[in-house]
Amino acid sequence: MTEAIDRDAVRAGLAAGDLVLVDALPESYYAARHLPGALNLVAGDVAAKAPELLPDKATPIVTYCSNPACANSSQVAAQLERLGYTDVRKYAAGIEDWVTAGLPTESGQPA
Repeated sequence: MTEAIDRDAVRAGLAAGDLVLVDALPESYYAARHLPGALNLVAGDVAAKAPELLPDKATPIVTYCSNPACANSSQVAAQLERLGYTDVRKYAAGIEDWVTAGLPTESGQPA
């Protein structure tokens, strides 16, 4: 089971450059709003795209989606772990928690 991470730990990791955020929502949601610097990776694309987007399997990765009721982040995290990624955590509160706290987001298509 993927370890959870809270908003404060995500903020600290972003500030320190210590983690990679993975937005597990469909591209249209990602384009509208995502956490700063997040990559977009949905469950159906993990096997094909993770090796290119996340070449170092020891990189600290945090998956998130919209809120605790959203299963996308858990699905992506589980697939990453099955592929051998060793430091995967989940921000279960998701982007809704981030926005409610008044924290900045970005918009635009994935790179």
